[in-house]
Amino acid sequence: MEGIEHRTVEANGIKIHIAEKGEGPVILFLHGFPELWYTWRHQIQALASLGYRAVAPDLRGYGDSDAPADGTCYTSLHVVGDIIGVLDAIGADQVFVVGHDWGAYMAWYMCLYRPDRVKALVNLSVPFSPRNPRRKPLDSLSALFGDDYYICRFQEPGVIETEFGEIGVDRVLKHFLTYHDPSPLLLPKGKKAFGDDPDTPIALPSWLSEEEVHYYSSKYKKTGFTGGLNYYRSLDRNWELTASFTGCQIKVPTKFIVGDQDLTYNAPTKEFIQSGGLKKFVPLLEDVAVMEGVGHFIHEEKPDEINQHIYNFFRNF
Repeated sequence: MEGIEHRTVEANGIKIHIAEKGEGPVILFLHGFPELWYTWRHQIQALASLGYRAVAPDLRGYGDSDAPADGTCYTSLHVVGDIIGVLDAIGADQVFVVGHDWGAYMAWYMCLYRPDRVKALVNLSVPFSPRNPRRKPLDSLSALFGDDYYICRFQEPGVIETEFGEIGVDRVLKHFLTYHDPSPLLLPKGKKAFGDDPDTPIALPSWLSEEEVHYYSSKYKKTGFTGGLNYYRSLDRNWELTASFTGCQIKVPTKFIVGDQDLTYNAPTKEFIQSGGLKKFVPLLEDVAVMEGVGHFIHEEKPDEINQHIYNFFRNF
């Protein structure tokens, strides 16, 4: 894409690919699954034009960054360590952060572990989830949604990768990126994931082109999905490693944005936010924006609105 520069930096003992554009205060963009730095293409262009230096890495396990073979190396401590290493490598002491999906999850942890490195945060789709000392995350998810819930189905190494292989990378990505349903995503065992019928074309929304899907697909055909899936497989490990942070608050100025058709919002999340739970654990939460009719990939579906939200919030600092 025009004007976006790419390079690889050494961070936390591995190589991390970053895309960047612009000059000025740094905005660090953290992507989710099944995404890449490329998910922020609209934000990079817009915020660079508004006087910021936009930096978007491929997180470990994704795209052109290293993907350690050891599946236990994808905890929040590893990933935040990578992020701090990236900031050191580019000479950025304190930055603005924008996260989505797993990127939002890691941004929360970055603010928990290293609030000194974050000026302000805009997180999309995934709210902060305080640690429940009485039950592990996977036990909670299974009890709430059942064992066919997609996160539960992702746990056993190799199983979902085989199922995805039967469908093909292109169709797997299209199923995820076009998912626009507030109900839980279930992948029943013994059936093709997403109920896929290879003879039925998957219609793309107006905000996503075949060319854009092809970029994602070209990278995932090289790497596979295991690196990204290892984040889900680290949920209980994160819980074990963060016992000392039970009850801690996120003390960074924050804005949270979510679509009302996002599956992450239509769970206990909506009640958690509306009842003041998010504000309790994120006391510097300044605003929650719920966008009507918008799904999970909010920054791709409504890039102009998200760009404006980001700019209007960070300009205050």
